[in-house]
This record gives sequence, structure tokens and C-alpha cells, in this order.
Amino acid sequence: MRTEHALHVGDARDLALDDESVELVVTSPPYPMIEMWDEVFAELDPGIGSALEAGDGDAAFDRAHAVLDGVWAELERVLVDGGIACVNVGDATRTLADRFEVYPNHVRITRAFRELGFDLLPDILWRKPANSAAKFMGSGMVPPNAYPTLEHEHVLVFRKGGPRSFEPRSERRYQSAYFWEERNRWFSDLWTDVRGTAQPLESDDLRERSGAFPFALPYRLINMFSAYGDRVLDPFWGTGTTTLAAMVAGRSSVGYELDDRFVEAFSDRLEGVEEFSRSVLEERLCAHREFVERVGPEELSYDAENYDVRVRTRQERRLQLYAIEAVDETESGYVVDYSPFEPNGAAEPPG
Repeated sequence: MRTEHALHVGDARDLALDDESVELVVTSPPYPMIEMWDEVFAELDPGIGSALEAGDGDAAFDRAHAVLDGVWAELERVLVDGGIACVNVGDATRTLADRFEVYPNHVRITRAFRELGFDLLPDILWRKPANSAAKFMGSGMVPPNAYPTLEHEHVLVFRKGGPRSFEPRSERRYQSAYFWEERNRWFSDLWTDVRGTAQPLESDDLRERSGAFPFALPYRLINMFSAYGDRVLDPFWGTGTTTLAAMVAGRSSVGYELDDRFVEAFSDRLEGVEEFSRSVLEERLCAHREFVERVGPEELSYDAENYDVRVRTRQERRLQLYAIEAVDETESGYVVDYSPFEPNGAAEPPG
């Protein structure tokens, strides 16, 4: 099996992609009203900077989301019918003109996608702890002017049109199956086992401009909402975590990023990716074997065809994992070759 991963330096409001050419979007945009993104938004629309300087939070919020709206319109164009868009976003808290307020980014993005005709599916909350050990802010230990910290983010899930259709008994679809117990954990609307991640960047300036999500988040979403042979798009590519996850999951990908320094730094993240790929797959199989031991193999009805394990459902029998064998750089990105995974050990993650 082979996958291709294209990287573009450019504005995601103008994607050089054909209509209906990607099956899944996994991304995390810059969050409006978060100070680390002020400069980025102001570069795209100077009126945002002027509104912030004037203390007009509502105007800055609206103008920042108007910038993002241009990207969402492009996603509607390039997604196939039945394609899924997963948008990771956090709400913002900000004090402007001596007024503290929450700016509900997840609400505004949901409205934008619905206006484009997307169906809103149940979203996912995951906990991203704040740096401070304090669980409240404001007036401290006395009422009534304290307020909670924001320690969660939303993964908003949208579908373009109805469910995707596949050819009957599609081999690639059934090989892309996940284990029954993975389904139960991954498709919960509350993820408590995914945490924030450190920025794998040497440059302080790049680190300040990065809001990378943890590898587990795009890896799960890619396995949940795509199949082998699909292509995954991240229009806010950043440090390339979505591309890394797509590589490990055996899907092709395409990324768009305004700052070419992120693209140039990505090759460093691929050191040891072959071993990392095997470690991720080894962990999944080990976790499944522990599940089998816990419930008892006699309680599971089927034998997997490609692994010496029992599984609960018929849909899991043809599950096939693929490990990265080689990654080659090309003019436009990377090509990855795979072999069917056979477990024999684990390794440390790259980057």
C-alpha cells in the first residue's frame, strides 16, 4: 500500500484542489479572541487589530470568524458527498474595556457550517488542562465574582450530505475497521484520556505561533471517519500533526499552511516514524488482547482473519493494520510505503 501527502504554503481560503477531492477534514484553526492568534488574524484583516485596540471585542470576534468563513466555504467545495469535517476549537476568554467575557467560537463555527448546508453531528469534548493549578479565576475564594477556567475543547463534527456509500462488501472499508472496544471509547462524546501536548519545535517564535493538538486526536478521528484510500485535508496545517496521523493511519493527506517555516521543520518530525508507526499499532493490538483476556475469549464470537485474536463482531474479522516501511520526500510532499503489520515490539514516538 502507498499513500501520498502534499504540502502547500498558501491561504486556505483558496485551495488548489478539485471539487469533491477529499473525504475527510481534520483541523484546528487559529482561535478568534485568543491573544496568541491576534497577530495572525490582524495580518489577514487589519480591521481585527483596530477593533481590539479600540476594545470592541464583538467587532473583532465577528471579523475574525469572517476570515474563517472563507475557509469553511472551500471545505464545502472540496469535500465529497458524505464527507466529514472535524474542527477542533476552543472558546476564548478575554478582558476588553475592563469587561471579562467568553467568546463562544464553537457556536459561531457551528452556525457557519450549518449555513453552508452541512449536517451537524454530535460533537466531542476533550479535556485540555490549563497551566494553572487553580480551578477558578476572578475574586478568588470569595463570592460572587469568580469564574471557572476553560479546560475543554470541542471537536465539532459536520457531514456534507447523507452518509457515504461504498461498493458492496468493500475490501478497503472492512480492512479499515476498528475494534469493538475502540468504537465504544472513541465514539463517546467525552474524551478524558486525550491531553494537551508540548510543541515539538526548536524555534521559540514558531512555538508561540503554534497550537498543535495531540497526535491521538487526529489519529482517532481519521480512523473513525475515513477508510484506506481516502485523502485527509488539514487547511490549518501548523506543525503537521494531521499529516503525521494520516501517515500512521494509512491515509493520504494534503495540508495548507501560511508559514513556510512549519513546512520546512516537518521533516524533523519524521525521524523514527517507521518505529513510531509500529508502536502505535502494537499498542492497539496489545490493548485488544487485554480486552479479550478480560472478557474471556469464549464471550467473543469470531476469529480475526489477519491476527491471532478473537473479535466480537463480524465487521472486525477482516481488520488489517498497515505499518510504515519507508517515507520518501518528493517535490510536493511525501510518499509513504507500507506493509501489513505483524507485531514484534514498540518504540518511542518521533518528534
